[in-house]
Parts: sequence; C-alpha cells; structure tokens
Amino acid sequence: MIRISILGSTGSIGESTLRVVARHPDRFQVVGLAAHRSHGTLSKQVVRHGAREAVLGDPDALPRGEANSGARWRAGREAILDLAEGRGADVVVNALVGSAGLEPTLRTLRSGKRLALANKESLVAGGDLVMAAAGKGGGELVPVDSEHSAILQCLEGYSSGRDVQRLVLTASGGPFRGWEVRDLEEVTPGDALKHPTWEMGAKITIDSATLANKALEVIEAHFLYGIPYDRIQVVVHPQSIVHSFVEFVDGSVLGQVGLPTMELPILYALAYPERVGDPELQTFDPIRSSPLTFEEVDREAFPLFQLGVDSGRRGGTAPAVFNAANEVAVGAFLAGRIGFMGMPEVVAGVLDGHREREVGEVEDVMEADREARDRAEEGVRRLEARRSGTRKE
Repeated sequence: MIRISILGSTGSIGESTLRVVARHPDRFQVVGLAAHRSHGTLSKQVVRHGAREAVLGDPDALPRGEANSGARWRAGREAILDLAEGRGADVVVNALVGSAGLEPTLRTLRSGKRLALANKESLVAGGDLVMAAAGKGGGELVPVDSEHSAILQCLEGYSSGRDVQRLVLTASGGPFRGWEVRDLEEVTPGDALKHPTWEMGAKITIDSATLANKALEVIEAHFLYGIPYDRIQVVVHPQSIVHSFVEFVDGSVLGQVGLPTMELPILYALAYPERVGDPELQTFDPIRSSPLTFEEVDREAFPLFQLGVDSGRRGGTAPAVFNAANEVAVGAFLAGRIGFMGMPEVVAGVLDGHREREVGEVEDVMEADREARDRAEEGVRRLEARRSGTRKE
C-alpha cells in the first residue's frame, strides 16, 4: 500500500490524482490533503478519501472548531510545509500553483520522500536548490508533467545522460496556433481559456496559450535530465499524442505516445518504477489518432517562449524573475487589465531591467521573486494607463 499526501488537492492535477487513487484502493491510500482556500471542496475530499490530515494554506479560510471524520485540520504556511515532509506518507504530490511550491518541494526532498512533482515552477525558480536537496536528503524526484514523464519513460534503463543527444518536447500550440500577431491583440481571457486538447487550471491554460508553459518545461527538463539548453528542442504537435522524443547518440529516437490525459503520468509517478493496469485509461488507436503532424514554434507570435528559454540560459535568478513576472502578467490579463500581447511586454520589461544573481539559498529566489513582482506590477499599471489613454482618444 502506497500512502499519499497531495498538496493542491482541489486543483485540476489534485483532483485527477484523487480519481486515479480511488480506482486503486488496494494499492494507494490518501493520508493527507492540502489546498489554499477551498475549504468546502477540501472538506468533501477528506470525507470521500478518508484523509487523516487536512491543511489550508490561508488561516482565514479555516472555520473555527473544524472537525471532520477524525481528520486533523490545520492552517498556514508551516502546516503546508509539515505535510510536505510526508509524515505518514510514502509519496507527496506537489500540485501547488506557482513559486509557492518551491519550499514544499525542498522540504519533501530533504525528508527523503518521493516527490511526484507537478509544480514546475519549483525547478524553474530554484532548480539548483531542488537538485541539491534531492541529492543531500535522498528524496526521489519523479515528474508528473506529461512531457517529462514521457522523457523519463524513454530513458528507463539508461544510467547516463551521455547516451542522449537531444530531447524534443512537444507543444499543442494552444488555441491560437497559426494566428497572426495583429489578431492576438484582440484575444480575450475567455478565448485564451479554451484549450483545444487539455483541461487545466486557469493559470496553466493561459501559459499554454502564450507558450510560456513550454519555456518553463524546457528549463525543467534542463534540471531534471542535466541536458544543455542547446540540446533541448520544442516542436508544435497539435494532436498531443506524442508527449516527447529522446534522440540518442547513435541517431535512434524513442517517443512516448498516448492519448492526452494527465491521469497516465500521474499513475506512473505514484507507482514508479512499476506500471499499474488501469481499465479507465483509453487504449491508443493509431488509426483514429492519425495523422500526427509537427511544426516549428512561432516565436514572433509567442515571444514569451523565447523570453523564458533565454532566462534559463542566463541562469541564476533570471528564471525566477521570468516566472514571477509571468505570474503577475497572467493575473493582470485574466483580470482584464492588459491585453494578450501585453503579457510578453510586461515580462520583457522586467527581464531587461534585471541583473541576475547567483542562487545559494531559498531567500535569494524569494527576493528576486518579490522584486520581479513589484516591477511587473509597475509595468501592468503603465500598460493600463496607455490603454486608457488610447480609449479616450
């Protein structure tokens, strides 16, 4: 029996994980659940899955005198970090959103537990810290992202990255694949939230529409597999059937293929290195899934992709700054404060003014994060003022 705690259980990845776990009661047991503010949803999950520990990140969201089927309820940052240490759990799933997931990631790896990582921002903002924590604490890092799960599966049995010549990550292209820049100026949040192949939370869906998400995944792949940036490629694959390719030094290429569902990489991460049969996961039909096509990334229409990859190449605090500025820009876009193409403008402005520093501890990342958010907010206000002036004219 594998005991599991889930950070971010009320989000899309968290709920998908709970569906997978519920289908395998003889193999998986939920022992802890955490969310930010969604008390009602979390309470129902605790009852349904029999969790012993329940945590809300926001103390104000926890009603007084909370009691629920014998579960211990707590709230606040330290309670989240305690759950991240995996006391009573074999696997901790980090499905938190944004840079808030970094410290829980470090806490899990330092405790020697297996971390099923869906919070890519952990590796983007503090990749060196994360890998050092895994090495020192003995924790096992297994990615949940479909692309990185695909790479891990293709590399199974290879002990050294020296055999790898290139990683190729695939991107669906999002809802605006093939659009001209001038058309993207008029995109609304409602338009951007209509992803053609994946059902995800709002933030990651917008990141997929701008291809910022794929830049984050390139940085993540660099740290996970120790592959230089110039040997990591991204191609657009609208069908979302091939999740990644690995090319070896002899020219052989392995790819992981499957229908687009996050439940498959989640199941793989929970049971790794074993494979678990699941009749609810659809069987791949190569005929019905054909044709499979691949295209270049349009860097002009989706400048956040290149901005993100370049921040990874710069290293130090630059990736954390990219991530923080992007989070602010996405929030502003969803709130109707800036347009779709305003997001890369905000992020570019923050990166242009940043002089990266080395990352030696968590506070280096947090300081860069705070500074980037402040500068991004200034950029958002400037764009708001400009848009307001344009409307008046």
